[in-house]
Amino acid sequence: MKKLLSLVMTAVLALGLVGCAKESPAPEQKEPVVITVQAEGPWAALYVNAANRVMEANPDTKILIHETGSFDNLDLIDSTDATNEDVTDVFAIPADRLYGLAENFVLASLPAKEMATNIGGFGDYDAGLGGLLQIEGDYLAFPMNIETLINFTNTANAAALGVDLSQPVELTEIDPNTFLIPLWNTWFGVALTNSADIEMLGKNADGSFFSDLTKDFSELTQEQQDLFTALFNYYEAHQAIESPVFTADIYGYMDENFKTGGENVLRIDGPWATDGLEGHAGEDMGLLPIGAVTVNGNPLAHWKGGWGLAINSRIEEDAAKMDLAQKFIEELMNPSNAAEWFTAAGKIIPNAPEGAYAELSATNQSVIESVYASYDAAPNRPLFKEWGNVWTTWENSMKSWPSVKPATAEEAYNEVKAAFEAMMAQF
Repeated sequence: MKKLLSLVMTAVLALGLVGCAKESPAPEQKEPVVITVQAEGPWAALYVNAANRVMEANPDTKILIHETGSFDNLDLIDSTDATNEDVTDVFAIPADRLYGLAENFVLASLPAKEMATNIGGFGDYDAGLGGLLQIEGDYLAFPMNIETLINFTNTANAAALGVDLSQPVELTEIDPNTFLIPLWNTWFGVALTNSADIEMLGKNADGSFFSDLTKDFSELTQEQQDLFTALFNYYEAHQAIESPVFTADIYGYMDENFKTGGENVLRIDGPWATDGLEGHAGEDMGLLPIGAVTVNGNPLAHWKGGWGLAINSRIEEDAAKMDLAQKFIEELMNPSNAAEWFTAAGKIIPNAPEGAYAELSATNQSVIESVYASYDAAPNRPLFKEWGNVWTTWENSMKSWPSVKPATAEEAYNEVKAAFEAMMAQF
């Protein structure tokens, strides 16, 4: 009985102690750090793979890839602002949008040089694309890819038409279709104006603007006058054969003539056009730097341009998100991704190591070599936002020639001059 009573009391005491004991709190659930990243369709797999590697190395993080066009994303920013939840935390920007986005407080500052050191392969960071993506020492995007134009050739057409591609091809000495260019399209037209050192819109140290294209024809340098003479002669030659070179129909005309058996030997475009042009010319397609075509002996030259990866300013005060965004960019721009960047998007990263493209086709390797050669010889792309006025000013003035029908190079130039004077009046 005593033994039974003792057991009962022990049980009661134990129950009492259990009832009085405080329950241990459940472990606190840590909220994951989440960022969103914009990627275009062809790049998405590359981005997803990079995100997975970062998340594996950093538990309690999530990187969500939003598949959308770069310009669609930028249009959304322009129509709303950086706080719009549909705008991603990390996104791609062309270098010429840097100043406008910075003025609208869209871009977070980055420890870009530190990131470049972590990634490797950048050499003199400020001397390359990285130096273009900063404003007064404030780095606002990280280099994604370099961009410039190169020459695509049809070697069979060259042989049939007697064009020697081992020597510079002089625009003023060839048939009108041998070299085709939509020269009214400013993106391509600058390759011509750069060859004669024409500043379409420049900015003085005091912030004021100037343009060489508001000068009288007689005030232009001899090289600049000669360029407009060459452009006028090119215009007249195409008017004589009734080609659509001064209209939007030129692109189909160029494609048709670039096919083997056509009259086109050279055209300029970017590396992203490789697959499409190879579809027209097949095994007859060749590649050359942009300077393989000259005007009055001066090589064509495009721009040192490119794209960067930016971080949305809305997360700038969130250290965990900024850290995750930087880790993602570093992983995405790992030099080992160089070949995949090119095959997926036709993009050439600025930090590719020697031999990075060894497994690519001979054609793609030739494209990349031509881009590097053209890029090294190119002037820096103007990035101040006012340059945006030049696009339509040049285009509309050049497209006016067929309707105005200038009789001389000076008359043709005066159409351009009038348009640029009107543009400068805005400033």
